[in-house]
Amino acid sequence: MRLALISDIHANRQALQACLAHARQQGVDQWAFLGDLVGYGGEPVAVLDQVMDLAAQGAWVLKGNHDAMALNPPAPGGEATQGAQGAQWTHDQLSTAHRTFLAALPVTIQREALLLVHASADKPEAWRYVDSERAAGHCLDAAQAQGASHVLVGHVHHQTLYYQGAGRLLMRFEPKPGMAVPMSPHRPLVACVGSCGQPRDGDPRAMYTVYDGGARKITFHRVPYNHAEAAAAIRQAALPESFAQRLERGR
Repeated sequence: MRLALISDIHANRQALQACLAHARQQGVDQWAFLGDLVGYGGEPVAVLDQVMDLAAQGAWVLKGNHDAMALNPPAPGGEATQGAQGAQWTHDQLSTAHRTFLAALPVTIQREALLLVHASADKPEAWRYVDSERAAGHCLDAAQAQGASHVLVGHVHHQTLYYQGAGRLLMRFEPKPGMAVPMSPHRPLVACVGSCGQPRDGDPRAMYTVYDGGARKITFHRVPYNHAEAAAAIRQAALPESFAQRLERGR
């Protein structure tokens, strides 16, 4: 199985289409979307229509915290985070079918020793970030308690690999785009697949990852896309200017 892992699209149609096209060139035979399909971006309907179509063809889809927020936006005067600012706008764009689809999404999917989750496998609905060796260790411990040894996550908007070394804590590895990293079925790992629609490492290129179970390799990809057009969609929707600038700067 060559599995394309696309996470944190954040209503960025241009980034999604670029990653889908690139992944098809890699010969993937299964799609997985690790949550945060919407939020921040200006084209939630187009993104959901595309993901729903792929889900109908067998793609795996998870719920993220921004998907949950779009279903139940914070009350006016309540939560003041950037994500909350656009949640009501996103909610208003969605049809009943879109909301029903998001509401039914699971927070984890497990296929034998492989566990997919938007945030940490340690209490997935708490939306904890896997952003350190210790956090990755908690994530892996929870996954192993369910019989999984390889955990694939989104949420942090960076591409990072944590693997079991000689010590108790996991080792952190920063992958190079396009370079396959060997995996061992006997070496547990946690892979943060990166953000398709809102990179935050200073590089505006979209991110996604290919997990090749047969070849026992994982490859992290960066894909150029028309981020200026995606930023223009945000401005046209009258969403906060910072959302558009983040796409242009890649952080």
